[in-house]
Amino acid sequence: MLTPFDPLETVLRGETADIYFARAQSILELENLNPQVTMEVFTNGGGILCGMKEVLALLGRVLPPDGQVWALSEGDEMAGKEVVLRIKGPYRSFGLYETAFLGILAHESGWATAARRCVEAAGDIPIISFGARHVHPEVAARMEYAALVGGCVACATPAGAKLAGLEAAGTIPHALILAFGDTVEATLAFDQHMPPQVNRVALVDTFKDEAEESLRVAEALGDRLWGVRLDTPPERGRVTPELVIEVRARLDQAGYDHVKIVVSGGITPERIREFREKGAPVDAFGVGSAISGAPPIDFTADIKVIDGKPVAKRGRIPGETYNPRLKKADLSPYTNA
Repeated sequence: MLTPFDPLETVLRGETADIYFARAQSILELENLNPQVTMEVFTNGGGILCGMKEVLALLGRVLPPDGQVWALSEGDEMAGKEVVLRIKGPYRSFGLYETAFLGILAHESGWATAARRCVEAAGDIPIISFGARHVHPEVAARMEYAALVGGCVACATPAGAKLAGLEAAGTIPHALILAFGDTVEATLAFDQHMPPQVNRVALVDTFKDEAEESLRVAEALGDRLWGVRLDTPPERGRVTPELVIEVRARLDQAGYDHVKIVVSGGITPERIREFREKGAPVDAFGVGSAISGAPPIDFTADIKVIDGKPVAKRGRIPGETYNPRLKKADLSPYTNA
C-alpha cells in the first residue's frame, strides 16, 4: 500500500464498477477509441467535502503521467451544484472508476457533513465519533475518518484514527462492568492495566444511580479519574440535561470538580442544542448514528470536453465550468513510479 488511502485491488480491477462502464471500456478498446476527455464532478447538495484524498489516490494509480486533476481540498465547504473535481486524460484510463470515486465522495461527504452539524450545535464542546458499530466494518474506518474531517476531535476505532494521524479514544464498555459485577472494581482494573496516557473515564449507568456511581468511582480513583460517561438507555429515559446538572453538582459538592462529564446515547444536533440551552455542563459528547447514519450526498460526473471540443448531455452546458476554487492536484504521492 502506497498510502493509507490507496485503493483496494477489487476497485482497481473494476469489480466494484457499474457493469455498463466495464462494457463501455471493452467496446472502446475493440473499436480502438480512447478520446482525450475532460470530466467534471459536481455535488448535488451543499456540505463538507470528504473523500478527495482517496479519490486522488485512485486517480494517481490509473491516470497516465500526462493526466491532470484539479480539485477542492479535503474538508472544504461546498455549495450545491459546485464542481469539486476536474479530470483530464484518456477516457479509458479512468472511465471505469466513475462508480468508485462518486461513491467515495458521496458517503464520506455525507458523514463529514453530519459531523459538522453536530460540531456546530455543540459550539466549544468537543464531539467524539462513536458510530463504527452502525456501519459495515469494511467502511468503518472511512466513516470515522470522515467524522474527524467534519470536526470531531476523536473517534473510537484505531483504523479510523490512523487515517487522520490520531489515537483512538474510548472509555469502558458495559460488558467489562457486568463481567466484574461492580462499576468501581471494573474502573480500578481499567486504571491498573491501561497505559497512563489513556484517560480514566468511568461508565456510570450500569448498576446504580448515575450520581451515586459517579461519586463512588471518584472516591476510589481521586485525581486519577479524568471523567465519567453518562449513557443511560432509552428504557430509563436517556441522559437528560437535568441529570447532567445533578451529577455535576454532586461531584462539585464532594470536591471532585476536576471530573469531567461525557454524554452519549442517541445524541443528535437537536439534543446537543437542548443540553446547551438548559445549561447542562457537558464536557464532551459521544455521537453515533447521527453521523454514521447520515445519507450520502449525491455527486454527478459529466464529460464536458472530448478531444478539445466542448460537449455535454442535454440539460448541461458544454465545456469546462468556471470554478476558481479548484486547485491543481499533485498526484505524485499516489503513483507507482
